[in-house]
Amino acid sequence: MTKKILYSFIICIYTLIFFSENIITNSTNFNIDFEPACEALLLVNLDTDSTIYSKNADKRLSPASITKIMTFIIVSENISDIENTTVTIKKELLDSLLGTGSSLSGIKANETLSINQLLHCLLIKSGNDAAITLADFVGNGDIDSFVKMMNEKAIELGCTDTHFMNPHGLHDDNHYTTATDLIKITKYAMTLPNFVDITSKVTSYILWENRYPLVTTNSLIDPIRGGKYYCKYVKGIKTGSDSIAGKCLVSSATAKGYTYLCVALGGFSPTENDAMLDSKRMYEWVFKNLELKPILDKSKPLGETKLNLVFKKDSLQLFPSHDCSVLLPKNVNPSSVDIKLNIPNIVNAPIKSGQKIGTATLSYANTILSTIDLVATEDINRSNILFIIYIIKNIFSSIWFKIAITIAIILIAVYIFYIFKINAH
Repeated sequence: MTKKILYSFIICIYTLIFFSENIITNSTNFNIDFEPACEALLLVNLDTDSTIYSKNADKRLSPASITKIMTFIIVSENISDIENTTVTIKKELLDSLLGTGSSLSGIKANETLSINQLLHCLLIKSGNDAAITLADFVGNGDIDSFVKMMNEKAIELGCTDTHFMNPHGLHDDNHYTTATDLIKITKYAMTLPNFVDITSKVTSYILWENRYPLVTTNSLIDPIRGGKYYCKYVKGIKTGSDSIAGKCLVSSATAKGYTYLCVALGGFSPTENDAMLDSKRMYEWVFKNLELKPILDKSKPLGETKLNLVFKKDSLQLFPSHDCSVLLPKNVNPSSVDIKLNIPNIVNAPIKSGQKIGTATLSYANTILSTIDLVATEDINRSNILFIIYIIKNIFSSIWFKIAITIAIILIAVYIFYIFKINAH
C-alpha cells in the first residue's frame, strides 16, 4: 500500500513538472506654436493611425450635437434603403423639443420625408427634430431602445468613456464622451456610405427648391459665410454647441497627401468659436511643419536572436512586419529617430514565417512615435532529437524535479524506517 502511495506521488510530481514547462498605439505630442483654448483637443493622422497632438483626450465631456454622428451610424446600419424608406413626421415628437433651445432643421409635422432627407437635416443643419424622428422610427416608437443601440455600438467600437442618453445631444449629466472615443466613432462613421458626402456639403436643397436650403453649421467648410474660420483643407464633419458643452467640433482635413481627423471639445470664449479656431490652427500647423519620412524597410533585417532546437543554424534574423514611415518635423533627419529593440535572447524552433518574435519602438525627442512587430521571414523546423534532449534536461534541472526527488527520498527513508520497525517486532 505504501509503495503504491509513493509511486502515485512521484507520478503526480513528474506530471506537474512536464505541464509547467509547456504551458501596441502610436502616440506623440509635438510642440505646436499656439496654446489651445479648448478644454480637450486631439489630432490624429489617418494615414499612419498616429496621434499628433493630445490635450485632455480622455476627459469625459459633453459632446452636444456631435452625438449625431452615432445617431447616423445606428440609422445607417438599420435601414438599408435610405432613398426609398420614408417617415411621416410626428407632431408630438416636434412638440417635445419646444422650450429646449434645440437646433432645428425645419421639418414639418405630418409631412413625409425619406431617411436620406432626414440624414441631411441631421448632419448639415444639425436638426434635433431630425434626430428624434429618426430615433423614433428606427426604435419602433421607442427612443430609449434606439439610445440603447447607440450605447451598445459605442462599446463595440471600443469606447470606454462614452454614454448616451438621447439621440441629439441635449445636455444630460449622464450623457458624455471623450475626444479619444469620438475619434473611434468618427473613423467608423467615415467607412459607412453617405457619411462623408453629407457632412462635406455646405448647402443642400434636398428638401426641395421651394424650401429654405439646409446650410452647414460648420464654418470651416463654408467659403462664403465661414469668414476667419474657413479653412480650405477641411471636409466636414460635425459641430456641437450648448452652454454646458461649449463649442465643439469634429473635422477632417486633407492636403499634400495627408489626411487628419481633429476633435475639439469645450470652447467657452464668449466672442470666438474656440473649437473652430483651435482646429484650423492645428491643421495649418501640421501641414506646414510635418511630413512623412520612411524609417523601416520590411526587406531589411533589424536584429537577430539565437535559435534553439535546430541543427546547423544558430541564429534567426528578424525583420519589420511592414514598411514604417513616421511623421516628423520637416527639418529632422530620419536618422534622428531612436530605434529600441525588444528581442528575446533565444527562441525555440519550430518558427513559422511571419511569426512575431519581438518589437521595435521608434522614438523621437524622448517621445514614442510607433511600435512595430519584428517577425521571422522563414520557416524553421525543430529537431526532434534536440527537443527530447531539451525536455529531459529541463526536467532534471527543474526546481520542481529537485523538490520531487527530495520528497521521494524522504518518503523512501520513512518507508524503510517503517519496514525496519515492523521487522524488528
